Amino acid sequence: MNLKYFLLLLSFYVLQIGYSQEQKQDLEVVEKSIARIWNEEMLNAIKNDFARPPVHARNLFHLSLAMYEVWAVFEPEAKNNLYIKNKLNKTCEFESYPIPKDRAAAMHEAISFAAARIIEVRFRKSPKYQATKTSVELLMKKFNYNIDNYDNDFRSGSPAALGNAVADCVIGFGLNDGANERNNYAIQEYKPFNPPMYKDSNVLYIIHDPNRWQPLKLPVAIDQNGNPIPPLQKFQSPEWGRVVPFALTKPKKIIRDSIEFWMYHDPGPLPKLDTVNVNNQLSEFYKWNMEMVIAYSAHLSPDDGVKWDISPTGIGNVGELPNTFKEYQKFYDAESGASLGKGYAKNPTTGQAYQSQIVNRGDFTRIIAQFWADGPNTETPPGHWFTMLNKNVTDKLQIRKFNGKGKELSLLEWDLKSYFVLGAALHDAAIAAWGIKGYYDGGRPISAIRYMGRLGQCSEPNSPSYHPGGLHLIPGLIEIITKEDSLYKIDPLNLHRIKVRGWKGHKYIEDFVKTTAGVGWMLAEEWEPFQEVTFVTPPFAGYVSGHSTFSRAGADVLSLITGSDYFPNGLGTYEVKARKKIIKFEQTPQQDITLEWATYRDASNQSSLSRIWGGIHPPFDDIPGRIIGSIVAKDAYIKAIKLFYEDKDGDGYFSFEDCNDSNKKIYPGKNCNSK
Repeated sequence: MNLKYFLLLLSFYVLQIGYSQEQKQDLEVVEKSIARIWNEEMLNAIKNDFARPPVHARNLFHLSLAMYEVWAVFEPEAKNNLYIKNKLNKTCEFESYPIPKDRAAAMHEAISFAAARIIEVRFRKSPKYQATKTSVELLMKKFNYNIDNYDNDFRSGSPAALGNAVADCVIGFGLNDGANERNNYAIQEYKPFNPPMYKDSNVLYIIHDPNRWQPLKLPVAIDQNGNPIPPLQKFQSPEWGRVVPFALTKPKKIIRDSIEFWMYHDPGPLPKLDTVNVNNQLSEFYKWNMEMVIAYSAHLSPDDGVKWDISPTGIGNVGELPNTFKEYQKFYDAESGASLGKGYAKNPTTGQAYQSQIVNRGDFTRIIAQFWADGPNTETPPGHWFTMLNKNVTDKLQIRKFNGKGKELSLLEWDLKSYFVLGAALHDAAIAAWGIKGYYDGGRPISAIRYMGRLGQCSEPNSPSYHPGGLHLIPGLIEIITKEDSLYKIDPLNLHRIKVRGWKGHKYIEDFVKTTAGVGWMLAEEWEPFQEVTFVTPPFAGYVSGHSTFSRAGADVLSLITGSDYFPNGLGTYEVKARKKIIKFEQTPQQDITLEWATYRDASNQSSLSRIWGGIHPPFDDIPGRIIGSIVAKDAYIKAIKLFYEDKDGDGYFSFEDCNDSNKKIYPGKNCNSK
């Protein structure tokens, strides 16, 4: 066996090149395809870049697209059909490539060059590009490939040239797909309507319209990947609806502020605060939503004595999503945790009941607010779902069949096709969600709650601080400050101002290793989300929730490609060890906790709710995102299937579903379940 072939075989196993020491310790020794290795290299590069969810959804899809197209050149039954080829002036046809005798080695090399080129180009402006570049170079060196080989004349039979040529097509497409990559994805036309909020400063608080997004200006700003960023927020990707999608069709083009925005799956206007009429039902719905964020904030203390069973026995299995105001009120009942679902009687795989896991509510809510923030290792929400696919699906599957039907796929084919569909769906989810965010420009809870709290209360016209646009008085949650109140004793000017009960904030954290802020009373106009003090809230509009859209799209894709709503063995998990620093800014739980999900949607729904506990979104941002994510997933899957498989006998079923078809013209004597 020659050295090069030996190294190729090694590539199908764990390679710990380019990973942090913590990641090396967490990696399991499992078989990995070359597609998986480069997918994880892309996730590593994302962790070294700015936290930009739409941009990285696109990066993940374009990598998946390139790797699939390389594979399709080598597979006679696969359709080498770059969906982008008609959008370029250059030719992206590879039929003339002469397949080498050692197909596996050539494919491995071509995929590696395609992936390395895309990562190299897409992350050149990354703040930690040198680390990414070094990691890629080490990986190519491990394979004994010359990374400086930029030849793209694939007609010679060079696998490296083929990989370079495919990457050139994808990269060229990306420079013309509407993302504004040439200018580092900068805003093209959008300007914020509201002046910035100077959080925790003496600068006069001004907001022109509480229903529209307000940027924050922080003393020190650091994104969720740990990169210093300008203190004044800029809306991230407000024109992203114009980016070329995979399966989305017929965008709604609409003008606001002399700017044309493109929207897919328009959910309609968000409810808006009316500061004049107290009987406006949409305004009442708006207030209830923001008050529900306050109520969820009051869950963020591990010392409140409330216990929840967070196993699939106690949570999961969410029913129909709400539509009316009354349905929202029932669905998001803050005290019972009803929005987490009613749980399951038994594991459908084992037939046995799930084992209960009783934990402090405050530990659970704080953990999921941080775990789902951008992924456990800040690979952004799209990357989080690729990690979920890799570790909780692919590594656990006993048999890999697309949609659970037809022939068993090789590990490489499974990875390539599952990455393609997941990448396409998450890319489309970003386009749909950010197109809506850009046009509707919806505000965030920090602006809304502080603004309404400053106005007063809307419940009692004859009581102090009445204002039609204020918060409702809710005993134990939202009240008027009296002379008996500790907040009055701190400052008599607080008399008759509005106080809320929630997470007290960073100034109450003396030692982030040993203490928590806890829950208590504060001025409504000082309420803050359960986020890092250098981040506070994302730099883009709220409506609709990107997390809800990404997560439902990701969950539904996993159901479609596996043919089951349930995780392998009926259980997906993520372990949080005691004192592990998953919560970055206050004390972590002192006991081990395992996040558990029976179904992919259970994980998705938990991700959606995490943004309410985190103070990032109200419910009216959440539900439309879930609905849109589900539509996007189905459409991407259907289009991808038509690229992967054929309906050979015209009966409406694709070839992998026709696997045991009796039509001998299609399957003459084949048993496609055989390996």
